[in-house]
Amino acid sequence: MGTRKAVFLDRDGTVSREVGYVNHERRLRLLPGSAAAIRKLNDAGLLAVLVTNQAGVARGYFQESLVHVVHKRLETLLDEEAGARLDGIYFCPHHPDVGQPPWRLDCDCRKPRPGMLLRAGEDLDIDLAISYLVSDHIKDVSMAMEAGLTGVMVRTGYGAGLLEYHAHKWTTRPHHVTEDLAAAVDLILELES
Repeated sequence: MGTRKAVFLDRDGTVSREVGYVNHERRLRLLPGSAAAIRKLNDAGLLAVLVTNQAGVARGYFQESLVHVVHKRLETLLDEEAGARLDGIYFCPHHPDVGQPPWRLDCDCRKPRPGMLLRAGEDLDIDLAISYLVSDHIKDVSMAMEAGLTGVMVRTGYGAGLLEYHAHKWTTRPHHVTEDLAAAVDLILELES
């Protein structure tokens, strides 16, 4: 078990705008306040770790190399806007039913399975039990809670619609719901104080 605290962040709909498959680096756009929120995590000594499914690779919409280009752009935007940084980036390019090997794979890293969380925990010496995950999707929040993290759902991206129209069917509820990543980070920092 690790010793460090982290905030795991979903990418699309949480840090950046939900635009469907980001099949070109210019399609990635930060949500307002995201860079400043991540900078607050940096300043507070909490690791900021991105975890994102990128099944567009398996579906043949783009090459895995584009995911790296998009993430480089994300890091540049975060730095330029607020001097913010990500301490780790983990993504799953697989899909269990679509595409060709090696991308067509029933893996442990595709959310809602916890493989990315566990891998980051080992790589970065993270204690998942004292860490958080912020996402606009209940499947991510549920995964985090099953792995022992505190799950925070945001209303950006798919969040508002899921909360309004589907929450009555959920068997798991997020620990917290906030308007956006900035509010989620403020809440986390308040919980940590």
